Amino acid sequence: ESNSRSHYGSGEDSLDRLLPPAGAPRRKSATSLSKTEPPLLRTGTRTIYTAGRPPWYDEHGAQSKEAFVIGLCGGSASGKTTVANKIIEALDVPWVVLLSMDSFYKVLSPEEQALAASNDYNFDHPGAFDFELLVATLRKLKQGKSVKIPVYDFTLHGRQKDWKNVYGASVIIFEGIMSFADKELLQLLDMKIFVDADSDIRLVRRLRRDITERGRDIEGVIKQYNKFVKPAFEQYIEPTMRLADIVVPRGGGNMVAIDLIVQHVHSQALLASAQQNQPLPQTLSVLESTPQVKGLHTIIRNKETSRDEFIFYSKRLMRLLIEHALTFLPSQTCVVQTPQGQQYEGRSYNGKGITGVSVLRAGETMEPALRAVCKDVRIGKILIQTNLDSGEPELHYLRLPKDISEDHVILMDSTVSTGAAAMMAVRVLLDHEVQEDRIALVSLLMAELGVHSVAYAFPKVKIITTAVDKSLDDFLHVIPGIGDFGDRYFGTDGIDSLSDDDQDQPSY
Repeated sequence: ESNSRSHYGSGEDSLDRLLPPAGAPRRKSATSLSKTEPPLLRTGTRTIYTAGRPPWYDEHGAQSKEAFVIGLCGGSASGKTTVANKIIEALDVPWVVLLSMDSFYKVLSPEEQALAASNDYNFDHPGAFDFELLVATLRKLKQGKSVKIPVYDFTLHGRQKDWKNVYGASVIIFEGIMSFADKELLQLLDMKIFVDADSDIRLVRRLRRDITERGRDIEGVIKQYNKFVKPAFEQYIEPTMRLADIVVPRGGGNMVAIDLIVQHVHSQALLASAQQNQPLPQTLSVLESTPQVKGLHTIIRNKETSRDEFIFYSKRLMRLLIEHALTFLPSQTCVVQTPQGQQYEGRSYNGKGITGVSVLRAGETMEPALRAVCKDVRIGKILIQTNLDSGEPELHYLRLPKDISEDHVILMDSTVSTGAAAMMAVRVLLDHEVQEDRIALVSLLMAELGVHSVAYAFPKVKIITTAVDKSLDDFLHVIPGIGDFGDRYFGTDGIDSLSDDDQDQPSY
């Protein structure tokens, strides 16, 4: 097959200009705009993240070079998002990117905007999508690189000003009504799934969605269905069913098909979670548990400790931790002359510069300790905050020195439970060309889960802490833990907590 993408013209174009040959089976059904980009998925007490770089490996234990991409195609309201969520839940994947084709509708001209407002614009034609941007974005994600994803506003029929940042990916669920309608796009899919559902069910779902979620009136929805949706499904979407590796009848209710899909994906990649009964990684260094260190932990872990004492003894522990972290910086032999005229053979730092980067807000509490022991250190800041509406982790603020790529970076966060914020922060540093082996993640307290997650995702990152706790509870709190470090330090009592590991639980 040729690698060139098809260029789409008017609504009269046939599927011959796409992929399946003429004569493919046709069935009378309906489709239209696919669902908006799925939000973060919560199942019971577990959360599945929608950004970042998770720790996936091949059968030999080596880190996968490319993401595993699952493509979901099917008519609108066929249950693609439901199937995607159930696949993720069954996979037990801690981090995944859910990429919706809806994000890649083309920017409309004023004339096309007017047609869209009167339900006379065909959103169900391949020409309505920006395939060039979509293919470039998915290719970068598959390579584990960061991307900016447009956010489409269905009420205004246009892209929002702010695009969504996604920092790398290792598992991608890509869904859309035209997921199989482009040759280059198909080549990026490791597994192709067609979600089939009865046309009447899909029509009812679409009516409910467009009226309640997108502010459409029933007359407009029916008009669009008769004029564009039904013909588009028969001409462009249903024939691509033959390209699927698996067809899932009845959508998200078909657990037999979903189990088969999960088994196949597990045969292609292994989660780091399978490694979590293994010994702690060699990249981890835990500060020696001297009587002093043990005493400091006793004070700050005690729920009866006052805020003043919590701050005072936390700062003492931070100072010891930072001093310990500096011992892992590269050094070289250095000979100096003493005031007595004698030579002394010592050591000096062997690097260009040192930058401290704090994960806001609790990571910022470690900056004074770093400044106290590392003169003229530069400081950067990263804010990863939970979106209260979608529950997704979002990069809200980033300030890094322009030439940070040459520095050794000390990445600071007070606690690490799942490793969610830490992994996203490391991904940001890598995207700014900081070398992985020049990053040290420094935290007062870590859970074993977080240690394994970071270590397997980024095997060259040095992990430095004062203690590693064994487990997490059902709410992803470190056990026995230290409580919410940010709230205890700042006295905020759980209000407006900003990052995942401030709370000993993930930032979504």
